[in-house]
Amino acid sequence: MSAPDFWDDQNAARALIEKKNTLEAVTEPYDKLVALQEELEVMAALLGEAGTDSPTHPDVVELAKQVAALEKQYAHVELQSLMVGRFDANNAFLTLHAGAGGTESCDWAAMLLRMYDRYCQQQGFEVTTVDYQPGDEAGVKSVTLMVSGPWAYGFLKAERGVHRLVRISPFDANKRRHTSFASLDVVAEISDDIEVTIEDKDLRVDTYRSSGAGGQHVNKTDSAIRLTHLPTGIVVACQAERSQLANRNKAMKILRAKIYELEQDKKRREMEKFYGEKGEIAWGHQIRSYVLQPYTMAKDHRTDVETSQVFEVLDGDLGLFIEAWLKQNRSESTSTPPA
Repeated sequence: MSAPDFWDDQNAARALIEKKNTLEAVTEPYDKLVALQEELEVMAALLGEAGTDSPTHPDVVELAKQVAALEKQYAHVELQSLMVGRFDANNAFLTLHAGAGGTESCDWAAMLLRMYDRYCQQQGFEVTTVDYQPGDEAGVKSVTLMVSGPWAYGFLKAERGVHRLVRISPFDANKRRHTSFASLDVVAEISDDIEVTIEDKDLRVDTYRSSGAGGQHVNKTDSAIRLTHLPTGIVVACQAERSQLANRNKAMKILRAKIYELEQDKKRREMEKFYGEKGEIAWGHQIRSYVLQPYTMAKDHRTDVETSQVFEVLDGDLGLFIEAWLKQNRSESTSTPPA
């Protein structure tokens, strides 16, 4: 990278930087883990030599806290080691869609939006809203987020599918129990050197005014962009930027990622499996259920992992489900013989 001709080939330079960042995302956490372990071993040895073994001694309490932190970091590195996909280290685009059910489903989509925002904050990921379509009365019809951070796609790809909620509806005057659905699509951000062919004749471009607070530039001009890829029916939208050109560029980036994911599924001949997991936003296609009444439970139907702490899950505590899915997915991929 310090060579004078490094930037002569910009595509090659970006590819090398991307590879370097991916490798550092593995080596840096490991190096920190080893350094902390060695530091704690020295601290424990010094306490042993001093005969300090009381569990209430300040130095022993501090050592216990550091050991707990070491275990947490180790668990994260161990989980990261399960990610072997080509783009697992990349940023991710998340798109939430409310299912059938009007206001109830839009509110459920808003709850999921909050859940994933909380999870991303806990992981140290940066979240940017690319497109937001509010519900007619409450909640959100659809929203697209860009999640930036090491291994964002590797973690979040486990959440792709239909999510089901069972609760007493706050919008029902008779306090009846309702079932709502919303879907989450997750694709990796791909670099410009990945070849994805999109012809102008295959695109329908619509412009519209961005939604947002009044009095701002954002909703005074037709700067928002919606792209429809006619051969596949994929629709993406962006209203995050002030200029129409910037929104178009970002929308094209998302569209390229979605088309690439679609083509990869076709090449692997797993399209039916993919839509079997995600599929229609309705009963029988959910990957996870969240039950608030008459009991509390969150259950993943792919791994059979469940917990009664459903409100903690809705606050972003998704590690239990993501870890189980990654382990199951890794086990299946290593046990399946090559075609």
